[in-house]
Amino acid sequence: MEKEWFTISVYSENNVGLLNRISGIFLKRHINIESLNVSKSEIDNVSKFTIVVYTTQKWVLNIVGQIEKQIEVIKAFYHTDDETIYQESALFKIKSDLLFDERQIQNIIKDSNSQIVTVARDFFVIAKSGRRNEIEEMYNQLKPFGIMQFVRSGRISVSKEQMNITALLQEFQEK
Repeated sequence: MEKEWFTISVYSENNVGLLNRISGIFLKRHINIESLNVSKSEIDNVSKFTIVVYTTQKWVLNIVGQIEKQIEVIKAFYHTDDETIYQESALFKIKSDLLFDERQIQNIIKDSNSQIVTVARDFFVIAKSGRRNEIEEMYNQLKPFGIMQFVRSGRISVSKEQMNITALLQEFQEK
């Protein structure tokens, strides 16, 4: 089987230690978590983990099955990139004199649909939201000018198809 990108969505109670146990499932199988985001979901008191991995469908099925065995987990799903709408965010900190001295930086900001978040005497910060490859492209364009700091968020995503989780979560909330 061929490896591909999968987004795993895990709906769970918000309990201490669950993240550690979920990451242990990946560790035991020597599968690297490429991106991880945890946030509240559309249902009160239910958290959503968004985990991105590069593996085979066989392994992702195995992992989702193991995750669902955790007591606090309500339901886990996996999707390919084609089945989701997703984005990441990034911040780039650059020396402020480059903003005024290097016209190319202004073009990179404009062409990448990014925005300047703040400008200080010594630095300015650019924010970029988009797909991972768009952020990587911007990183590669800015790197020759010198990036003082760089940070990228984990993926956030929603499925294109309706997920039956809402009814399941509403039942959970009523209990």
